Amino acid sequence: MATRRRGNVDNQPPSVSLTEGLPSVWQRAFSAKSQWPEKDEFLDVIYWMRQTIAILAGLGWGLLPFRGFFGIAIFCALNAGILYIYFTSFQQVDDDDFGGPWELTKEGFMSSFALFMVVWIIVYSAVFFD
Repeated sequence: MATRRRGNVDNQPPSVSLTEGLPSVWQRAFSAKSQWPEKDEFLDVIYWMRQTIAILAGLGWGLLPFRGFFGIAIFCALNAGILYIYFTSFQQVDDDDFGGPWELTKEGFMSSFALFMVVWIIVYSAVFFD
């Protein structure tokens, strides 16, 4: 009768997570000066905030008949400005931990720009064309 040894798996201590004992990502995202031990979580927050801004701006720009370069320039300034203020003033993260302020400013920008354009065009076309 052959017995199989499972190794030392049962005797290993449980692994400790870096985020154990911290509030959820959503709570930290909306709380000032939160701690972000896992950098990817903060980058995810930045990414999804950009997508939310893109949808809201696209809806707004489509309902208000913004057209052309003016609408695009205002979106770019608004999108970059809101997120820059968020991570420098509200969260007060050390941007050097994430590759500098430029890396955080451009995180997810192109995908949010594409989403903004799609929403803006669809809403504008639905409201102002017959």
